[in-house]
Amino acid sequence: MTNASRRLHCPRLLLVGCLIAIALPLLVREHEQTIALVREQIAAAREQGVSKREQVAERTPFNKTGSAEQYIMNNLDKLGFGRDDNPRTCGVWTDPDFTTPEVLDSLNKYAKDLENYTQIMESFDPVPNLMDKIRHNKGDDVCNSLRLHPDGIAGLFPSEQLSFTSSGYAEPLLPPMRHHAMCKNRRANIMRLDYLVHDFEFMCRKLKPTSRLVLLDMGASLDFHGKKDQPIITLLRQYEKMGFIFDHIYGFEVVEKKPEDVFDLLPEEYMKSYHWINVGVTAKEGDKLNPLHSIIKTLDVDDFVVVKLDIDTPSIEFALVSQILHDKDGVYGNLIDQFYFEYHVHLGELAGPWGRTMNGTVKDSLELFSKLRAKGIPAHFWP
Repeated sequence: MTNASRRLHCPRLLLVGCLIAIALPLLVREHEQTIALVREQIAAAREQGVSKREQVAERTPFNKTGSAEQYIMNNLDKLGFGRDDNPRTCGVWTDPDFTTPEVLDSLNKYAKDLENYTQIMESFDPVPNLMDKIRHNKGDDVCNSLRLHPDGIAGLFPSEQLSFTSSGYAEPLLPPMRHHAMCKNRRANIMRLDYLVHDFEFMCRKLKPTSRLVLLDMGASLDFHGKKDQPIITLLRQYEKMGFIFDHIYGFEVVEKKPEDVFDLLPEEYMKSYHWINVGVTAKEGDKLNPLHSIIKTLDVDDFVVVKLDIDTPSIEFALVSQILHDKDGVYGNLIDQFYFEYHVHLGELAGPWGRTMNGTVKDSLELFSKLRAKGIPAHFWP
């Protein structure tokens, strides 16, 4: 390079240096701003208790399942659950050779997690009507108050056996379709509801100021179990404890009852929201006595909707469930937030109480509930 070319090249180097000197701080500042923005978003997500995985799951109906449920669903025929001779199923909770030692170990750990969750729920201080705060733009505060663990409800279940549904975490779908303690003492534990797991914080965050809370009870007898606490009242009180106060409760019951007897059994706090409809439901599509048509389809996607089905008439029950599952209008998966159903199948542990109402197999039941959850309808076994 000649002296002349060196003299011409030096200013170019100076110019490049000047440009770098000017641009570099700008790039650094932009990078710092990006990092700050990401940190703010992460902090906001943590404050709301919503992980990226949960945000995706809220948009995706399909549910994630734990290893024990996966094993059982993959081995239904091998386990004998496809038979209609009333196979017994409690071996999944008691016998390592029924499944595998690993599955039994995971279920034993889950049982301890469930016991801990139940104790925390029992000692939880009741929350006032959460819609009062949501309507005054304080939804984050009231939803945060429902967090049972710093890591959310999943933090209470280190066994990682919960399912994750469109309404948050839920109990795994497992036989004998009741609390596992029934395997040791059926009479004492057959009507227990504390095998159910609800992600109240997650459900709270889906509510809007305009949301209505609606419960549809098909098979609404309040004296079916005698003087014992009725399961539906136990369920209502759990929701109420967590601040979910229903605006409307529709009770359909085919057995004729005197209204005064019904309302004598109904706790006073539900009088203002309870609609007693003393007729049976029909599965005929488009009929006003088909509550899926006349009630559920009139609701809004932002409403919180709970459906319970237990009318002990398999032909009608299964037709209604089929309408929900196949959802030809594409509405039920977006409207129903929780679904409880007692499906009477050939199950050894419940063959006595179910008797002649049994229809289908354990395999049929587990696959049905799994399909409902996959459709975006969090389905639970009802006692």
